[in-house]
Parts: sequence; structure tokens; C-alpha cells
Amino acid sequence: MSEAPRAATADQSDRSAPVLEGEGLVKEFVGGDGNVIRVLDQVAITVRRGEMVAIVGESGAGKSTLLHVLGALERPSAGRIRLGGRAVEGLTDDALDALRNRTVGFVFQFHHLLREFSAVENVMMPLRIAGESIPRARERAMALLGRVGLSARVHHRPGELSGGEQQRTAVARALAAEPAVLLADEPSGNLDRYNAEALHDLFAELARDQSLGLVVVTHNQSLAARADRALSLEGGRLVESDVHGGRDAV
Repeated sequence: MSEAPRAATADQSDRSAPVLEGEGLVKEFVGGDGNVIRVLDQVAITVRRGEMVAIVGESGAGKSTLLHVLGALERPSAGRIRLGGRAVEGLTDDALDALRNRTVGFVFQFHHLLREFSAVENVMMPLRIAGESIPRARERAMALLGRVGLSARVHHRPGELSGGEQQRTAVARALAAEPAVLLADEPSGNLDRYNAEALHDLFAELARDQSLGLVVVTHNQSLAARADRALSLEGGRLVESDVHGGRDAV
């Protein structure tokens, strides 16, 4: 996929605005022995429009937990989160759901497509749930599937799509509601090298061209190397990580 230069336009200030902010984030669980386990310990992170941030770390370090907290799928034990400039703390569950649904898109390692529906119907689903009309939801879904290179596969069901095509459909679905933030958890973990690289190209383009804030949890060094910044979760804290070796505390 070709790369276009970043445009230096009048909206530069908007592009640099934070779309995701976390401050002093703590997440604790009670273990089977009754002891408290602190998975996240005073985590701080800021993600801006057009920025792709990779989060790396050992298995079991809490990377997926952090992504769930940042995306308001789980509430932190302490700390503050702002999504699209709006504070999350204090919101009712219904208000939190509404904020998350219009601000955050999620892509997981397993695509979670509905197997009885076609690709275009899967991408339409979040728009229909939000009350969008069928014609407008279909128009948006068709455009997104074209954006991810699936114009010729829109009427195929997941079982008729390759693994890479299924994951690109999931990316299109995550973009349906035009989120400010896209969170991806090991998105290429189940793909072969060719399809993984194609997906990595797509993520890099989306962050740049769609003015998204993109956070991706990954073990894939190629994907991490494409990010504007790489952060490593170690001992419950984020540290700046050079994917080529060096790291400094945030």
C-alpha cells in the first residue's frame, strides 16, 4: 500500500489534540488466596490524533487489561481517563456505554464476526444498533470495506473469507461509528506473515489518514516498529521502549 506524506494543513492543532488520556491508572484484582494483585500501577498515557502507539511486554504483564481499561470496558481501581476529551469517571454505566460506542473502536485477536451475516452486514451492525437507517449504514459499510481492500468480498460470509480478510472486515466494523480512538489487541496474532504485514500497513495508514489515535497491543516486532511510539508494560508501569533495544522510564 502506498504511503502519502502527512499533510501540513490548518487542522494541525486538531490533529495534535489528545483523543485518549490516562493518568495514575491502577487496576487491582483479588487473587484466589485473597491477596490483592496490582496489575496496573500508576500508568500514564496520552495518545493524539494521527498517532500510533504500540504497547509491548511479556505475556501476563497486563497489556490486555490496560487496553480494556483505556477503552472503558473495565473501570480502573484508581486514576482518570479521558476519551475524546471527555472524562470517564463518574459516568453512569449507560452514559459510559454511549461514550465508548461513539468514541472507541476495538479490534481483537479473534475477529468475533457474526458467521451467519455477510461482511457488509457485519460492518453495518454497530450502525444499525446506533439507530442508523439501513441505506446509510450499508453505504458507510460498503465504503469502509472498499477502504480495507474488500470491495469484491462484501457479500461473503466469514466462513468464505480468508483469515486476513476476516480481520480486515473486523477493522472496517471497528471504524463504522467513526471513532476517535482505535484499540487493537494482538490483531495479527492469528495471521500468517503476508496477511500480518498487510494488516500492519493498513493500521499505519489508518492512523495517518483517518486522524485516529491508535493503540495496539502486540508481540509482533514488525508492527511495533511501525508505531510512532512503543511503550513496554513492566511491573505494572509503562516505560518508553525502543523496539530495537533501549528503554527509559516514562
